[in-house]
Parts: sequence; structure tokens; C-alpha cells
Amino acid sequence: MIVKKRDKPLKILKLEALLRRLPSDHPYIYKIKKDLAKSYAGYRGEKSLDYYFKILPERNYFIFHDIRLPFKKGLFFQLDTLILTPYFFLILEVKNISGILTFDQTFHQLIRTLNETEEAFPDPILQVQRQASQFMSWLSTVNFPTVPLDTLVVISNSSSVIKSAPANKVIRPDMIFDTMQKLYNLYPDRVKNVKELQKLSILLLESNTECNQDVLKLYNIDQLDILPGVYCDYCKALSMIRSRGGWVCRICGQLSRQAHIQALIDYYLLLGETITNQQFRRFLSFSSISVATKLLAELKLEHKGVWKSRAYYLQGLNRHLKRD
Repeated sequence: MIVKKRDKPLKILKLEALLRRLPSDHPYIYKIKKDLAKSYAGYRGEKSLDYYFKILPERNYFIFHDIRLPFKKGLFFQLDTLILTPYFFLILEVKNISGILTFDQTFHQLIRTLNETEEAFPDPILQVQRQASQFMSWLSTVNFPTVPLDTLVVISNSSSVIKSAPANKVIRPDMIFDTMQKLYNLYPDRVKNVKELQKLSILLLESNTECNQDVLKLYNIDQLDILPGVYCDYCKALSMIRSRGGWVCRICGQLSRQAHIQALIDYYLLLGETITNQQFRRFLSFSSISVATKLLAELKLEHKGVWKSRAYYLQGLNRHLKRD
């Protein structure tokens, strides 16, 4: 059973919003695009495994994707995939890396050879073992007794060639099912019942804290660099204006009644979790107070204050985020 499904990371949504809202000649455009491509590659690699998890027997597994838990004060650790069974727990670290891969266990690094060039990456085996240690510490803080815990690295890129890797520590996605059966043979004793795993599942969901990084601070971008306006999905430009009870693109003539929602989402992802009527009008580049009031009211957002001081809480827009 998949308890926590895999969502598109918030960082990807924020970088996409940033690219929509920065001038094309901004000095950080290239770096942001590069970082977005890297984040997308990781997400696609993890997403490509979903089929193999779906074919596991539902009654025996509690599966969590992308779960981030507190470790020490102000620190967190994240697991790509966590599988709970009555016999053992398993942590999977997923890597979407192309090329010829060599796991160097002397210096604990992953060496990728691509186009006759070698590049070193941190050792994912060491990484997932560290995560296992952190997870065991977390279990101790919630008073959950010790359970056999194993780790695996999954290479999701179908074009990569695994030249050298420790036995039983690195697998391909299509090996997940058979590997799980081997682990059942390795850990034959039932140590937990389903009810105990259900209780732990609740604790995991309650403790999960998604990373919500301020990307403006990350790239040292001034808020004044963020362009106002309403985005046209067809022209890929901030080219829509308020007209005829909706939004019309000045370039292609495309009509939309909901384009303001994406603009609000961009504001939420980049600038803040609350917005006033004035800030809404300024960011969407239109002047009508009554129209702004109507559009905000239609979204049924929680708010505080009255009249000009009223601020709307944008967390209600989470239901509009495209996380698949």
C-alpha cells in the first residue's frame, strides 16, 4: 500500500515560477535552468520506479515516497523511498545518472564515465547507510522498538552501465520485486504486526516536513527583479490583461477566466504566504479594487483583517498546485 505518494517537489514548482517571472537576460537564468533540469532528472528517475512499487502485494507493504523527517534541532533528513513490512524495513536511494558507473568503495565515491570524461559523485551507498542511521535515531525518539533495517541503491537510468558495484547493494528497478523476496528469506521472523505499522505510518505522516526553501534567497535575487503580470500558457509570456470578465492575451488573443490563479500561485511560491487586495492588483497589473475583491472571494481563501488591511492566506492555493 502506498501511504505517501510521490509528488513533484516544491523546489521544481518554485524554479518554474522563477523562470516565468525573471527577465530573459537576468544573470541567474542559466544557473536556474541548469538546476531545474537537474531536479527534474532526479524526479523523473524516482517517478519511473512507481510501476514496480504498485505491483507489490498491497497488504504486506507500507510505502512512503519522499519523506523528510527531523533529525536534530533545525536539521532534517530525507528518504527517497521507505518500505515498512512486518519483517523488516527498507530504505531506497534512487539515482538517475547516465554513463558507465563504477562504485569506488576505497574512497567512497561513484565515478561516472561519459563521453570519455570521468566525474565523481558522492557515494550513494554511504548516503543511504547514513540515512538508515538517522532513521533509526528517529525511531528511537518516537519510542518505536528496533526493527531489521536494510538499504539499497536503485539506478533508475535505463541507459547507464553499472560496471562495478558491491553485491546486493545496487539494483535496477526491475529487480525490486525479486530483491524484496530475497529480503523476506533473509529476515524470516515477523517482528511487527499490521496495527503497529499503521501507528508508525501515522507518526511518519505527522512528522513529515516538506522542504520549503526560499529560492530568492538561494540565488540572491531581489524581489524587485520579479516581474508582475498574468502569464499566457500559449505564448509563454506575461502578456494577459483583464478584459470581458476574464483575461485576454495581447499577443495571441487567448482567453482565460482562471489565469489569475497561476499568477497568485507564483506570488505564493516566490514572495509570500499572504496577499492584500492592493498587492494582488499590483502583481497582476490591473487596477479595479472591486474585481480584485471578487476574484479573491471566489477562491474562498482564509483571511484576517478588514477593508484595506485584509490579508488573504495563500496556503489554500495548495489544492491548485500541479504536483503530478
